[in-house]
Amino acid sequence: MTQTAPESSAVTTSGDGRFASLDPRTGEVVAHHPIHTPKQVADAVAQARRASNWWQELGFAGRKERLDAWRRLLVKRLDEAAGLISAETGKPAADAKLEMVIVIDHLHWAARNAERVLRKRRVPAGLLMSNQSATLEYLPVGVVGVIGPWNYPAFTPMGSIAYALAAGNTVVFKPSELTPGVGTWLADTLAEIVPEHPVLSVVTGFGETGAALCRSGVDKLAFTGSTATGKRVMAACAESLTPVLVECGGKDALIVDYDADVQLAADAAVWGAMSNAGQTCIGVERVYVHEDVADEFTAAVKKLAAKLRPGGDPGADLGPITMPAQVDIIRGHVQDAIDKGAKALVGGVESVRPPFVEPVVLADVPEDSLAITEETFGPTITVNRVRDVDEAIRLANAGRYGLGGTIFSKSRGEQLARRLRAGMVSVNGVVAFAAIPSLPFGGVGESGFGRIHGEDGLREFARPQAVARRKFKPLLNPMSFSRGAGTVRQLLAIVKLRYGRK
Repeated sequence: MTQTAPESSAVTTSGDGRFASLDPRTGEVVAHHPIHTPKQVADAVAQARRASNWWQELGFAGRKERLDAWRRLLVKRLDEAAGLISAETGKPAADAKLEMVIVIDHLHWAARNAERVLRKRRVPAGLLMSNQSATLEYLPVGVVGVIGPWNYPAFTPMGSIAYALAAGNTVVFKPSELTPGVGTWLADTLAEIVPEHPVLSVVTGFGETGAALCRSGVDKLAFTGSTATGKRVMAACAESLTPVLVECGGKDALIVDYDADVQLAADAAVWGAMSNAGQTCIGVERVYVHEDVADEFTAAVKKLAAKLRPGGDPGADLGPITMPAQVDIIRGHVQDAIDKGAKALVGGVESVRPPFVEPVVLADVPEDSLAITEETFGPTITVNRVRDVDEAIRLANAGRYGLGGTIFSKSRGEQLARRLRAGMVSVNGVVAFAAIPSLPFGGVGESGFGRIHGEDGLREFARPQAVARRKFKPLLNPMSFSRGAGTVRQLLAIVKLRYGRK
């Protein structure tokens, strides 16, 4: 459920119910895709539901076998996938290949660990229910709808798709209208491994297609996108009480303490801010640096950022801004900051040259500037010096987002990380948590709720079922109208004896 019509020249529609995805570097057509109607979305969900029982009955071992085969196919055809990602997003080939490497690692982890995390297991019944056998297992929810973004068109949605499939669900995926080919390619490759039933199907189109998926009767919906669109997704799903997982925007901060490795921190800040042309929800958008090392850090950031070059050629460091409408937002944030007194250390408003944006480093940026308060989603970074780390933490936590964060400190990194209001934190590194399959991924505040990846991500797409089974007749049975007059009194005496002591 992204925009309801093409926002820009990144997509074009035709009169035959199709639209074209375009290469943002050149404007050339990559491929044409259908605009699926609400009825076609409902049909896809109905097919997925028919496939659901078969997929569940394969069991953990059967599903692992299929998902492992899919993983091997993705490895074999990695260059093909990366080429398509580059064509639809414009990102450099190396970055597209890195995206697929992480996809493959997550798929392997999900398939390997699903049984361990979700299988039936015994749990203690407790003193009062000692005559009962208690078990807990996590069953598939059924059909999962996934609405994915364009900035990481394989990695981000696969954080839901792979884990949902491993948990025993079938999936209907609506990719961004900017990157429909990547979603279609993923479904087609899995169909080569699982030809019997459509366990992963794709519907393409614009906002109406996404809204139809929200209202289609899926058993859960996972959404990644803007906070504003996320609220509309939640409203649509609320009509049928469809549970949702929402991962929205971020305004992540990087904090540099007085004892940090300054050169390492500068390198991380530039990569975190500029990679993928800044189009990363967990990218570094704000830096708060201790005044004792601020000059050294700022000089290092300035030197590194000034070397980066955007372009559409293989040797470029950064690709284009994939969604042209974002260009005006980036320009507006830079202009607003400068108008309010910020200093442009690298680039400036003139760096915005659609479809490319050159690196922009802003210093001494007022905290009420759009570049501080709103998600910029471009190759820009703000660097503000602070008196101490307490001020840095306060400023980092002041915004309404809470997705990720970064701490650079030799002596107290983990201690400071706990104080950040964020779902994920990297210490002396940047965005490392996203590439670790066992760590849950998600935010707080207006960055959303729910988790993908890791054990939490597997359980996110399963429903816990608790079962209590009577093993033998209890000595005392308070849950009966035939209980004796002294039953509850005896239970109270046991409770006081067992639990009333220190």
